[in-house]
Amino acid sequence: MLLTSPLLCCITAENSCPVEQAEKALEGGAGMIQLRHKSASGSQLFTWAQKIQALCRHHQAVCIVNDRVDIALAADTDGVHLGQEDLPLTEARKLLGSDKIIGATVSTVDEAKTACRDGCSYVGLGQIFPTISKKKNSEPVGPGRIREIKAIISVPVLAIGGIDTSNVCDVIRAGANGVAVISAVSEADDPVKAAAQLLKTMQTCHRNP
Repeated sequence: MLLTSPLLCCITAENSCPVEQAEKALEGGAGMIQLRHKSASGSQLFTWAQKIQALCRHHQAVCIVNDRVDIALAADTDGVHLGQEDLPLTEARKLLGSDKIIGATVSTVDEAKTACRDGCSYVGLGQIFPTISKKKNSEPVGPGRIREIKAIISVPVLAIGGIDTSNVCDVIRAGANGVAVISAVSEADDPVKAAAQLLKTMQTCHRNP
């Protein structure tokens, strides 16, 4: 896997071009881009995925597609990220093979155990803090859940949900291998600078737990 700690994953927002968002995030040091756009057509997602994958290869970063195993296969991205209601992870692994990255959204210890058993490459744990970027029916789980899950699984844990420079140290010091963000970078006045500042803060916290 190409995942290194601490990893900054930037998830594309739907309010502007995903390719442009990815380019700025990568310039700021993001190590992973997750293409997420719920309302886009399959053909549009395919085109974006190809372009973002090329950008990620240039920056030695990882490109994954949210939900859509078919797009990940067609565009030959590095992998896919699956939610609890998406294609079962075991079936996605059969389709993608052993070399592709498959992330799994989890919020509980049991979900994390199941995801690891079914062959995930990493888990996206959240929401950690309150967030308005994605609609959630559950309450924030807090950094303590990171410690619980890190104690029982061996794959990397990426924390998501309301994370920015003001609280990212709490997440990294709880054991997260990285974070996934949407608004902290995509909605910043200067996304390149925002990504760089967030990554620098993460690296400092990682070195000084």
